[in-house]
Amino acid sequence: MTVQILIASIIGGIMGIVSHMKKRGRLEKPRMTKRFIYLGFYEDFAVGTIAAIMLVLSSEPQTSFQLVLLSIIAGYSGEAVLRSFEISSDPEKPDLPSSKN
Repeated sequence: MTVQILIASIIGGIMGIVSHMKKRGRLEKPRMTKRFIYLGFYEDFAVGTIAAIMLVLSSEPQTSFQLVLLSIIAGYSGEAVLRSFEISSDPEKPDLPSSKN
């Protein structure tokens, strides 16, 4: 399982960088402004890596082909994959009784 996680993180990170280049048209370096630090391609690398690891851990691929395919998909569409794993922080609101007039 450790080898699968390592392979998924490498492929996911590379696909995150590819996704970054497709969105921006070039490889943007990290920079600092007065209000925040922009991580550039490191941000998409990290998002692709985390998404690939989470998808591989949740699906447990049986073959190496499945592992590579899941890692490519998760790395390229990292933000969407992470949003699908997002757990709502709002507790379920109890049903309010309807007021009858």
